[in-house]
Amino acid sequence: MAKMVRRRFFSLGGKLLAGGIVAGTIGKYFPDTVAHAAPTVRTGKTEGKWGFVVDTYKCIGCGRCVKACKAESQVPVDQEVYRTWVERYTVDYDKNVKIESPRGGINGFPEVENRERITKSFFVPKLCNQCENAPCTKVCPVGATYTTPDGVVLVDRERCVGCSYCIQACPYGARFKHPVFKVADKCTWCYHRISKGMTTACVQACPVGARVFGEIGVPDSPVDKILSEERVNILKPEAGTMPLVDYLGLDKVVV
Repeated sequence: MAKMVRRRFFSLGGKLLAGGIVAGTIGKYFPDTVAHAAPTVRTGKTEGKWGFVVDTYKCIGCGRCVKACKAESQVPVDQEVYRTWVERYTVDYDKNVKIESPRGGINGFPEVENRERITKSFFVPKLCNQCENAPCTKVCPVGATYTTPDGVVLVDRERCVGCSYCIQACPYGARFKHPVFKVADKCTWCYHRISKGMTTACVQACPVGARVFGEIGVPDSPVDKILSEERVNILKPEAGTMPLVDYLGLDKVVV
């Protein structure tokens, strides 16, 4: 594999107005009810690798990231399969948690029901975590799923036999069988773009800067800046996968 030319990315400048995109939803935390998940667990060597940060405080659930991803990655729009998707979590006064993601959030979300009983409501974008200790690469019987030197897990469509072992092994539900190619598919952090010095399609499409992409261990990288200055968390730390996707404001109710 040809050696990648390392690139440095900068996050989207400024916040864009997003009023009216998700009418009727709360889409934010109530400060007195915030409870964060377990802290990041990462023991592998991350310098020289890409990193991804999702800011749940900023996400408005507009679905533009999902649309951009489908268009960029040849994932059929009319099929319920996604490389990235958005979930909405709502918690009521009885601490009941409702999780919903209509069509992956591609068209936004309907108005929150029984708003008077809701204590908090927020959006959580999800995607492949590009794990350092990736279970999907371990179960593939033909080596079709592999990790690049810069930490991105990819799928070789020519080698994949469609056995779905990797889909079952992923603790984040980030893999699916492509309805057209009949092989395993997932988010690749737009590897074909980042290898050319571009950012990911979802980052580019986000109107509020809720997604940030860049290098880890590089001082002026937007991702490295967040990791060094903010308290971040990961999904399912108990899985021991050492994911390279970090979250800001990850609530403890998120699974």
